[in-house]
Amino acid sequence: MCGIAGVLGNPARTAPLIGPMLDVITHRGPDDSGEYVGDAFAFGMRRLSIIDLDGGHQPMWSDGDAVGLVFNGEIYNYRELREELSAAGWSFRTHSATETILVGYQAGRDDLPAFLRSLRGMFGLCLYDAERQCLILARDPFGIKPLYYRIDEASGIPTVRSFGSEIKSLLLDDEYTAEVNDEALVNYLSFQFNPLPETFFRGIYRLDPGSYAVVSLADGSVTFGEYWSYDFAEPWDDEPALIAGVRECLEDSVAHHLIADVPVGAFLSGGIDSAITVTLVQEQRRALGQEPVKTFTVGFDAVSEHAQAREVADRLGTDHHEIHVALDEYLDVLPRIAWYFDEPVADPSAVSLYFVARAAREHVKVVLSGEGADELFGGYRIYREPFDLDRVRQLPSPLRKATSRLSRVSRPFPGRNYLRRAATAFNDRYIGNAYVFRPNEVRRLLRKPITDEHVSPGRQLAGIYPGFDELPESRRMQLVDMHYWLRGDILAKADRMTMAHSLELRVPYLDPEVAALSERIPDNLKYRDGTTKWVLRRAFRGRVPQSTENRDKLGFPTPLGTWLRQDPDAVMAPVRNSAWLAGIVDMAVVEELLADHVAGRADNARRLFVLLMLALWHEQFFTAD
Repeated sequence: MCGIAGVLGNPARTAPLIGPMLDVITHRGPDDSGEYVGDAFAFGMRRLSIIDLDGGHQPMWSDGDAVGLVFNGEIYNYRELREELSAAGWSFRTHSATETILVGYQAGRDDLPAFLRSLRGMFGLCLYDAERQCLILARDPFGIKPLYYRIDEASGIPTVRSFGSEIKSLLLDDEYTAEVNDEALVNYLSFQFNPLPETFFRGIYRLDPGSYAVVSLADGSVTFGEYWSYDFAEPWDDEPALIAGVRECLEDSVAHHLIADVPVGAFLSGGIDSAITVTLVQEQRRALGQEPVKTFTVGFDAVSEHAQAREVADRLGTDHHEIHVALDEYLDVLPRIAWYFDEPVADPSAVSLYFVARAAREHVKVVLSGEGADELFGGYRIYREPFDLDRVRQLPSPLRKATSRLSRVSRPFPGRNYLRRAATAFNDRYIGNAYVFRPNEVRRLLRKPITDEHVSPGRQLAGIYPGFDELPESRRMQLVDMHYWLRGDILAKADRMTMAHSLELRVPYLDPEVAALSERIPDNLKYRDGTTKWVLRRAFRGRVPQSTENRDKLGFPTPLGTWLRQDPDAVMAPVRNSAWLAGIVDMAVVEELLADHVAGRADNARRLFVLLMLALWHEQFFTAD
């Protein structure tokens, strides 16, 4: 696990810049560093040593220096790939996954998408091909690891000027003047993260998951390609075989994700996803005669998963650790968290993750976690909504029209929201798991009139996936969340909050083999008996506590709503003190949101947290010394 950075230009420009670009992301790799300055570019890395502790120094070069590589991530099938390449006549000098990528590219560079698809893991990487005089940037299929690049359009032709694992590296370039991207701001207020390819910093972009970019060193011009996408496949209707397949596939994935030369632990919430992960880790460690796995959970006075997590830990016999966080601790770290994120991300549970990662790093260097299970196996309860709405949508036409008219009645009545959702088209109803400020609320909040509303994930995906609009709504929801919520929120907080403490987080659910199997799960095996992820729960029945098997998703919840009522002045101080925020939003509206929340007239905790993290982000990157 590392952080990488690079910059294009002559040595006079790149040599003094590459060092600071790496220093600012030392938290991603405190164990080692390396850099290379060439005639047309410089790149380097900060390394967190996990595998082949002595032999994985980067940049790594092929024989004759024909190909160079800096790489952030892990390749879990590197041993299998190494055996295949050795059998084909390629030689190796180290036992690192980094060299496997380097040699694999040399062997398969004429089919770049196929080479990238062969990598089973998480990564953001840059390959230098001396013969073709280009840099190749690539990111793993799901976007577990980040990768950003800056585009300069001054010459009229978009050219790449720099790239890195974190935006803060790119901000150090004197060529670049940071400017807030207003379009990102509008979208953030609705999504609680920025779903756009262009970041909050004008001219800086994120490379899409499952994609690559080929950058010419002659002029900086860039071409993009996609090598992987998630596509629903022919359903596997043999229920017993599918259940066994899910079990075997996850056992294999966890085994691969445990490969390391350093101590490995696991996060344990009270839900089914982490319980399955920890169960498999503990079983595999026990089979090898190893000590119990160390597990970690976090909680607060007002809300905690300690009891639920302890139930699993006690049954499995893990070495369990509980972390408790108070309000003052939570508020104290928020500015630092805003800095680690690079862009505002307003997920309160990210702060919980920050604290549990800090505690885990005192004991282990790698943790496994359950991210991605909900998106792949259909775990969010909202995915069941289409089946409930069908009760209205399948009524005879006259009755449907009558319910539609009834839904537009202004006077509140029981069931009005249900009827409204049934009468609303999918693309206007669902943008993902969080819908914070709706368009009319954004217009009321912002001082400046807006010309564009937030993006429509459904409409965008319809242009990418043939037949998207014909898919069942529950599957469209899954695709929306995979392309937006998972990338922009779940994996962003997972990477940033663990890397803040130089802790590597691995997510065995987000594995290409697991994804390929999940593409074949029919809806009737995802949603059954009033629950979600039915086939996943059934696959591990008897191996996790029954109460855990049936428990709804938790995921390190925080008592933000309670704190806002108990001490609103302390929580909202950064919002009230932000001159920048006061210049773009109507503070009277903000105070109204707070008053309604404190009085119990509405739950505005999420809206207020969105504004809080926005104020802190701007302070960290535009006004802080």
